[in-house]
Amino acid sequence: MKNNKIVIYIGLLAVGLLLGWFLFGGSSKEEADHNHNEVSETNQMWTCSMHPQIMQPEPGDCPICGMDLIPAEAGADGLTADQFKLTANAMALANIQTTVVGNGSVENGIIKLSGKIAENEEANAVQVSYFSGRIERLNISFTGEEVRKGQLLATIYSPELYAAQQELITAASLKASQPALYKAVRNKLKLWKLSETQINQIESSVKVIENFPVYATVSGTVTEKLVEQGDYIKQGQPLLKIANLNTVWGNFDVYENQIDRFKKGQEVMITTNAYPNKEFKGKVDFIDPVLNTKTRTVTLRVVLSNKDDVFKPGMFVTANIEGSTAKNDEVLSIPASSVLWTGERSVVYLKTNPDQPIFEMREIKLGNQIGNEYEVVEGLFVGNEIVTNGTFTVDAAAQLQGKKSMMNKDGGKVMTGHEGHLGMDNNASNKESDHTNMNERLEVSEKFQQQLNSVYNAYINLKDALVKEDSISTSANATTLLNKLNKVDMKLLSDNKAHNHWMSLEGEIKSSATSISETSDIKSQRDHFKHLSSHLINAVQLFGINEKVYVEFCPMADNNNGAYWLSKEEKVINPYFGEAMLTCGEVKQVIE
Repeated sequence: MKNNKIVIYIGLLAVGLLLGWFLFGGSSKEEADHNHNEVSETNQMWTCSMHPQIMQPEPGDCPICGMDLIPAEAGADGLTADQFKLTANAMALANIQTTVVGNGSVENGIIKLSGKIAENEEANAVQVSYFSGRIERLNISFTGEEVRKGQLLATIYSPELYAAQQELITAASLKASQPALYKAVRNKLKLWKLSETQINQIESSVKVIENFPVYATVSGTVTEKLVEQGDYIKQGQPLLKIANLNTVWGNFDVYENQIDRFKKGQEVMITTNAYPNKEFKGKVDFIDPVLNTKTRTVTLRVVLSNKDDVFKPGMFVTANIEGSTAKNDEVLSIPASSVLWTGERSVVYLKTNPDQPIFEMREIKLGNQIGNEYEVVEGLFVGNEIVTNGTFTVDAAAQLQGKKSMMNKDGGKVMTGHEGHLGMDNNASNKESDHTNMNERLEVSEKFQQQLNSVYNAYINLKDALVKEDSISTSANATTLLNKLNKVDMKLLSDNKAHNHWMSLEGEIKSSATSISETSDIKSQRDHFKHLSSHLINAVQLFGINEKVYVEFCPMADNNNGAYWLSKEEKVINPYFGEAMLTCGEVKQVIE
């Protein structure tokens, strides 16, 4: 009986457990599944394909550019400290393209050299005074004025010439009795470059000329006025520099490793921004035998015909030369569009995984430019895959993710506008993080910084004109910037490193500003403004201007390649689109 009860209890327990499972087990599983899904959905973050620093817990619009947010990828496992990953969406929107590096040959390659137009020193002349006196009238009003041989340049009152004329008149009356004295007086006047006609006129008229004329001995263009009206001058003192600009020199810098590629007599094709659709022929006339130890270059000179007054001294020009070489060396070459520059550094971005959008910055050393490609001396190997389009966008992503980048060579978090304030509030504790990621600041004088600040202020006016889409004002402000740049005294840079940095940057800034000043096309101006901004950012980072400067970036500028600019304020006002996308962009860095 007792055993039967035990069996009944066991049976009832089993039935109860079975009923409980049927009643509650399924719902518990459903609830667990439901809770799991809720947790999964709760952990899902949303980001912007163009601004991967944006992370929000729910979908919506990007607070920077207004684009729809996309689901953020869950992880980036397996990446090294220097690598970062982009989404497929970001790759497509920024049109990021890559190329596999391969060998190229420099045989018959066209090498590009940058240079300037200069006066032909062989055709130059200095107009001097052959007697002392005071300039009563100067007929040359400004530099650039054309003069012809025999043209009246000035009139000079000369006490000694006045006395010599009186001697001539006296000696003429005694020439029968004292012919030697008469001859000596005439020869004295000839030494002062008086002509036979002038001397005979003084003798026959028996009248002294008080203000004596000075005539041009050559034809040409006045390139420098060395005196002003009313000045007292000495015998032999230069008055004017006159250049014959029918021919000019094109002076180009050739680096050490390029010297053996050039020889006298090589044909050269010259181009200039002033005439973008024209090419001008010339030949290599001279290669300087002495190396400039500061720039490690020699000067290659081309004589150019200038009868149509096409070339102006100081104009930037590019030479395309078919470089000869003793060796048919195989060299590694990459497209110029893949290279980013900052100071003396050249960087590219490698795609480290052929199947995934994983990238890494690589610092390289470049050789010659051959057409639209550069030789690579160090840093890359055959088979490396590099970014060739959208390089600025990739660089921006690297900065935002705290990886090595063009402006942040050591990696680490880049200071954005908000973080910049935090850094300043935390003072010493964050001082290192605020500054160590910038290019190393060079010690320069405060006077040099003031002069650079004037250039920066002219740049800001130029930037504001682009915001307003005023091409005429943009061109005028570019000219003002050039004037300010010409007043920067390089002699204030006593340190060789600072001197070399400034020489490199000044040429690039001047070239971009000149291009902006010479066109009224707003699109072209913005293209050149991108390069101007890049080099001026480097200058402000390296030398400082004793003023807070904001470095701002728009990833959609330059056909989604991205572009930087400088600003006096944290508020983003985009100079690349005007009213169309006035607030597109963000602060990338604060330079103190």
